[in-house]
Amino acid sequence: HPGILLISDKGFASKAFERNLAEQGIELLRPSRKKEKTRYGEATLKKVRQLIESVNDTLKGQLDLEEHGGRTFAGVAVRVAQRLLAMAAAIWHNNKTNAPVTRSLIAYDH
Repeated sequence: HPGILLISDKGFASKAFERNLAEQGIELLRPSRKKEKTRYGEATLKKVRQLIESVNDTLKGQLDLEEHGGRTFAGVAVRVAQRLLAMAAAIWHNNKTNAPVTRSLIAYDH
């Protein structure tokens, strides 16, 4: 779909890759490398990055995403979806019950 914004890290720094994405109507938002000048949208990316890292940390730590136990692509997909659903349900519940920290999953930790 044209108009997609793909957020990535520095590992996707390639002119050929970026050109390929642009041909498909996809804009790449990534941090600049050390010897590059500051890229468009980098300030926005810094704000979003902390949120992304926090969610990834929750998925890895509390929801054991790295130890999913799936043996096939479908098995991995189902286990990842289960964990994402569990996290979303806990956050929704915390929000509805006016918990002081909505993203805290400590009460549901195993």
